[in-house]
Amino acid sequence: MYEVRFHGRGGQGAVTAASMLASALLEEGKYAVSIPSFGFERRGAPVVSFLRCSDREIRQLTNIYTPDCLICVDPTLAKSVDIFSGLKPGGTLVQATHKPLAEVVIADTVGVVGLCDAIGIALEVFKRPITNTIMLGAFAKTTGVVSLEALKRSLEESDFRDAGLAQNLIALERGYNETTVHTIERRVAA
Repeated sequence: MYEVRFHGRGGQGAVTAASMLASALLEEGKYAVSIPSFGFERRGAPVVSFLRCSDREIRQLTNIYTPDCLICVDPTLAKSVDIFSGLKPGGTLVQATHKPLAEVVIADTVGVVGLCDAIGIALEVFKRPITNTIMLGAFAKTTGVVSLEALKRSLEESDFRDAGLAQNLIALERGYNETTVHTIERRVAA
């Protein structure tokens, strides 16, 4: 089972992104379930959402405490929330940021990092800092867990099919194409 935890702020679409990713994974013949977590439901408050995918039926519908991958749709969130809590050793971080790798705070458990200037792209495409579809493209490029084509089909069948579909498809593709993926080499103590 592959487990993903989304971190964002209210209004940025982290819950919607998990749902769209689940639809794309189902499109590819995998089992997937997205699990929203609602706490403070005000715009700007930290929010978390979860996704599990597998080649077999999924019965576990609880929150995810030891994810394989973290998707952080807000570059400022790590200053106020421990987004790395429970990340499996060698886990993946997909981070919205314009900063280079050397300036990004990364926990020792991270093995792969995907960096995407999602806010910059969102401001160009949407004129607002809504990064969820961009970060789905970044996730696809960083992990290979889902294809860009399946994500596009998921978007076409979503609530975006009537309003904003063209913009979201552009954002998704830019997120994929403009993400840089880094493997983190850790030295083992002798």
